[in-house]
Amino acid sequence: MPGLSDYVIAVRSNGMAALAGAALVHAATGEKTTDKDVGGAEMHATVSGLVEYLAEDDAHAIEMARRVVGRLDWNRDIMPAKPRGFAPPSRGIDELAGIVPADPKTPYDMREVVARLVDGSDFDEFKPDFGPGALCLQALVHGIAVGILANNAPIDPAGANKATHFIQACDQAGTPLIFLNNTTGYMVGTAYERAGMIKHGSKMIQAVSNAQVPKITMYCGASFGAGNYGMCGVAYEPDFLFAWPNSRSGVMGGEQAARTMSMVARAGAARRGEDVDEDRLARQEGAIQDLFDRQSSPFYTSGRVLDHGVIDPRDSRKVLAFCLMTCLEARKRELRPNSFGVARM
Repeated sequence: MPGLSDYVIAVRSNGMAALAGAALVHAATGEKTTDKDVGGAEMHATVSGLVEYLAEDDAHAIEMARRVVGRLDWNRDIMPAKPRGFAPPSRGIDELAGIVPADPKTPYDMREVVARLVDGSDFDEFKPDFGPGALCLQALVHGIAVGILANNAPIDPAGANKATHFIQACDQAGTPLIFLNNTTGYMVGTAYERAGMIKHGSKMIQAVSNAQVPKITMYCGASFGAGNYGMCGVAYEPDFLFAWPNSRSGVMGGEQAARTMSMVARAGAARRGEDVDEDRLARQEGAIQDLFDRQSSPFYTSGRVLDHGVIDPRDSRKVLAFCLMTCLEARKRELRPNSFGVARM
């Protein structure tokens, strides 16, 4: 049943799920292990990804179950056009100016951003210990239930799997998705390729493409490479897409592009048995970096209509609320197709 469930809550001390317990594993294979190692709640929450929410005891598990069910937005079809009675964030949105660094390469915790955008600064995190660089959060914005995807690091295979599951669960529940981009892309390297980065990243992109719920994207920091695809960049047609002034988007960062081209130039010179002209190479690096940095600027991309505008980060909550209400109202205003032709009198 856990593998067929939409959400799994497990109690840390005694939750267990496995095809065979430690005794049967030892009898069948000779492997010596423990029930905790083979199928304990903590293992599934951190390694296998089977468990979404880890509870401390049974009472905590019941509380979590109530919150999960409560996040499913049962009243979305009977809500007024402009929701009322929601709580403002308990943390000031003006603090964003001090939280978010000007340099997109400087890391920061996107939970601090989310806490200043959602009602009551209250959110539940989906699979917090599995693929922790990819954040999946459930919250309310102006009383509207939303699923939020954000990044604290490049997206690894576990993070891509988690995001895929989360996107599909939100789509199934009819919950709008908000993508807060802050990633340099998918993880690269031998270990990540062997772990299936391409196929797991592709699943995430496919989930984004197929989701039918409203999708709103904000570039809060970096949004480079395939990470831009997985986080619903412009090519994946979000309903709304806005950028913060400090954000950057493109195939890759200017520094990485310049270094890559220098490596190509050095390799070519080595094959030809020629010496590298260091001065020329330095000028090339500078020119490439300047070009990429200029074209990744939100003012450059917005000027080419690759988003819906550059906004002050402190306006983000108001902008999100407007976008959500617009998307939800638009769906109620859709015309039904006629099942017959118009008979002219």
